[in-house]
Amino acid sequence: MKFNRRKMKADVPSTAMGDIAFNLLIFFVILARAQDDSHLQWQPAQASQLEGVASTKVSVLIDKGNKLYLNGQEIGQARLAKGIEELLGAAPQGQRTVLLKVHKDATALYYEPVIESISAAGGDLVHILDEKR
Repeated sequence: MKFNRRKMKADVPSTAMGDIAFNLLIFFVILARAQDDSHLQWQPAQASQLEGVASTKVSVLIDKGNKLYLNGQEIGQARLAKGIEELLGAAPQGQRTVLLKVHKDATALYYEPVIESISAAGGDLVHILDEKR
């Protein structure tokens, strides 16, 4: 015996679509908030007779735990040069400044490869230091 199936028609009320769109909007706004660098543990090294630096697009940081960050986002050493190249783009010489912030207790084992990556990407290296007082 064969039964005929009823076709089900499901209508989504337009007010529910507005609620869904609003919830998605809130969700993406929360996810897109600015990166907070307060979790980074960094104390700059100190030096005397320092010069100021103009604005820059790229910032590289090595924190207390020797983790590497590119513009506040954690990154591996292998991807650093490529990431810097992408951020600098086709900027002319003199506008390819890369700030290097190294925790005062970091060893050369961690910051020397970073310096090489910045040079390989064509960046003009600027170290961030605190002035001795």
